[in-house]
Amino acid sequence: MTGEGKGRSPFNPGQPVPAELFTGRQQEIDRILQRGVGQTALGKPTAFFIQGEYGIGKSSIASFAQTIAERDHGLIGIYTTLGGVKTLDDLAASVLEATLHSGLYDPTWREQTRNWLAKYIGKQDLFGFSVNLEAIKVDAPQLASALQMLGFLREAHDRYARARGGKGVFLVLDEINGIAPMPEFAQFVKSLIDSNALNREPVPLLLMLCGTEERRTQMIECHPPTDRLFDVVDIPPMSEAEMTDFFRKAFESVEMMADDDAMLVMTQAAAGFPKIMHSVGDSVFWRVTGKRVDHPTAIRGVIDASREVGRKFVDAQVYDAIQSKDYQSILKKLANDLGPFREEFTRKDLAAKLNDSEKRKLDNFLQKLKKLNVIKSLDTPGRYQFRIKMVQTYIWLRSFEK
Repeated sequence: MTGEGKGRSPFNPGQPVPAELFTGRQQEIDRILQRGVGQTALGKPTAFFIQGEYGIGKSSIASFAQTIAERDHGLIGIYTTLGGVKTLDDLAASVLEATLHSGLYDPTWREQTRNWLAKYIGKQDLFGFSVNLEAIKVDAPQLASALQMLGFLREAHDRYARARGGKGVFLVLDEINGIAPMPEFAQFVKSLIDSNALNREPVPLLLMLCGTEERRTQMIECHPPTDRLFDVVDIPPMSEAEMTDFFRKAFESVEMMADDDAMLVMTQAAAGFPKIMHSVGDSVFWRVTGKRVDHPTAIRGVIDASREVGRKFVDAQVYDAIQSKDYQSILKKLANDLGPFREEFTRKDLAAKLNDSEKRKLDNFLQKLKKLNVIKSLDTPGRYQFRIKMVQTYIWLRSFEK
């Protein structure tokens, strides 16, 4: 049976990449470690915005950098995702809960943290502890101002410094989509950074936000001084060499080896997006019947991955909203023309590939995609670009499947 006796898949669709499988991004990681982690460990507060498209690997980079900072540089890592968070009270609650789970590489600190924040710990059992969400909800408003949050982070740092010789705090605020458009969030972040900088003895804090360029722009529009706060690190798609290295390491970790033509299929399908890389790799892994990844197996795995990625991220956004057969035909022709790599297209070039019925509906089709936030207009009239590369890649995968 396919997949029988394989053991654990080395791929993690929908999750940050484990540190042992992290590959590539050396320039971006070096910048964070040198300008951020290294400076904060010397007592200087720093702030970063990790910027890139959805699925590009921002969370994995933040998590990997935090792992190195905690393991090798004496920073305590607090990692919180703000998905669904829309108020500062919710943000404070999220940071408080994340602190309870901090100390990945330091069991002593984990124990001391739980003693310090014992009122927020619920039932304990053999598998750990539950969080007293009601207690957190009651106290969170006390941390919802920049000064109060700064005081909390100072207390965390001071306790870590006394107990373990810690040198600073590395706070990650990930998935800021819901709260980024709110003026109070931008003001909170600026006040937190500025208040700390003005202290005689600032908290050695590395503050890192993760989001798309659009989210950072929203913060600047809400509060223009936000523009100067961050060292912005742009995350581009991974190169073919980086993707190949990733797939090679992952498969070798389970004693498998991919043929060159199979590797080419997987890297072309992934188009430099770690989220798709993991989906493709995982689907191929479960298709392999021995220890060799060959070309037909890679093809079948890519088709499986296209279904899974689309079901999760694209079908409801695009295909369910475009019922017209002509619209779907135009989309397929557009996908085939662009492939997974070309980023821009023009109305003129697309129209040349359509039949008369499709040409009559082309303008309405383009407006529909713009309203769905699938594409955006560029500076030159008639030129367009997909807003999220991952959507373009899946549409290509879907046309490839057919």
